[in-house]
Amino acid sequence: MKLFLPKQHGAWAMLFIPFWLGGFSGGLIWQHVPFFFGWLLLYLATYPALLLFKKKKNKASLYTKWTIIYMVPALLLLLVPLVTRPTIIYFGFVMIPFFILNAYYSSINNERALLNDISAIIVFGIAGLASSFLTLGELNEYSIIVFISTVLFFLGSTFYVKTMIREKKSKLYKGISWGYHSLLPIMWIVSGFSWVALAFIPSLLRAIYCYGKPYSVKKVGILEIVNAVLFFIILLIAMMI
Repeated sequence: MKLFLPKQHGAWAMLFIPFWLGGFSGGLIWQHVPFFFGWLLLYLATYPALLLFKKKKNKASLYTKWTIIYMVPALLLLLVPLVTRPTIIYFGFVMIPFFILNAYYSSINNERALLNDISAIIVFGIAGLASSFLTLGELNEYSIIVFISTVLFFLGSTFYVKTMIREKKSKLYKGISWGYHSLLPIMWIVSGFSWVALAFIPSLLRAIYCYGKPYSVKKVGILEIVNAVLFFIILLIAMMI
């Protein structure tokens, strides 16, 4: 049976990076393993679930089937962090309004809307907060930094990708992307977190250097994976020092 998988390949980095950076910020415990796989399956379940809001009635049974296939084991795995730290359920409640917003954009067939992207990015960031909270039972300074930095990082990635594909001829998006990526390191330095600013330097360099180059969608995606890995490694090393 062929798996029913999301087509948004960039979301895999958003699924992985905030969660594990959050886990490291609070301290990893064995419960993070079932928590992550439960979170992974929950993400996979949301893909067909959101498609149910479209007007393709002939595929409703297919979407329902895959929602159930992913959702049932997801909920079972998520019982582990819930038993470990019952109050972690509040993070799930906070995600609900963003899911509703995603469902709205799915219903009008406009998933590539910027607000829809921002909503999804925040949800992945909240998962990072929950990952940190699982160990600590509270949020520390690193937890908050991970949340803010990952949301800002993936928002920048959204701007950059638009300048390389759908908005590659737009001077407005070029200005937004270059200005945004230039301001982020300065913001972190002024705030007293130079080690976080360092994690955003590769993004700034690629936003300027790669702009206007005739890269294929596949190459843009591969470079974004490399950039995301650099971001992850730099922040991880900085938290461990």
